[in-house]
Amino acid sequence: MQLLSVNVGRPRVLTWNGREIRTAIFKQPVTGPVALAGVNLAGDEQADLSVHGGSDKAVYAYDAAHYALWRTRLPAWTDWTPGLFGENLTTEGLLETAVRVGDVFGLGTARLRAVQPRQPCYKLNARFDDAGMAARFARAGHPGIYFRVEEPGTVQAGDALTLLEAAATPVTIQDLSHVLTARTVDASRLAEVLALPHLPAEVRRQLTGR
Repeated sequence: MQLLSVNVGRPRVLTWNGREIRTAIFKQPVTGPVALAGVNLAGDEQADLSVHGGSDKAVYAYDAAHYALWRTRLPAWTDWTPGLFGENLTTEGLLETAVRVGDVFGLGTARLRAVQPRQPCYKLNARFDDAGMAARFARAGHPGIYFRVEEPGTVQAGDALTLLEAAATPVTIQDLSHVLTARTVDASRLAEVLALPHLPAEVRRQLTGR
C-alpha cells in the first residue's frame, strides 16, 4: 500500500445550480512533506464543519483503483488530477473492502485510524457539474475512507501505508457503508456495528435511530 498524492484545498465560493455555495472539495496535489496534526493537513480546510471535518473526518483517502473505474463511467471527463473526488490522500492498494473499522496505519511519521466511509453530499454534484453525481457515487459502492489522526506527523507522496494495529473486528469500512445505506439492516448486524469501539459518535447516532 502506498500514498500516491497528498491533496489540499481551502474553501472557495462558487455559483452552481443557481445558488452560491462555499466548498473546499477542490483539492490540488502538493509536493514534499506535509504536516498532519489534529484535524487537518497543512494547507487544507473544510467549508462546513457541521458536516465535514472534525476528528472523525480529519483525513479522507480514495484509491487509484476507483479512478480507473470512474474513467469508464465518466468518459467525457478529461481532468483526472489526484484530489478530484475531494480526497486528501490518493492511495494505491488501500481498499474499503479490506480495511476494518479501527485499523491503525502508519503513514510517514503519522498514525491514522480508519473510522468510517464517506457519505457524499450535493457538493460532489457541484465538483462535477452534474446533479446526479452524488447519487451515482453512492450507488457505485466505493466510498473511500475517513481517518482519525492518532499521532501527528508528516506525510508525502511515495510514503508506504503500513498496518500497525489490526482492529479486533471483521467489520470493514465497506461493511459499514452498506449498513449506513441499506433500507433494512439485520438486527444482529446492527448490534455488531454499534458495538465497535472506534465507531464515530455521529455514525452511532445515525444507526441508533434504526
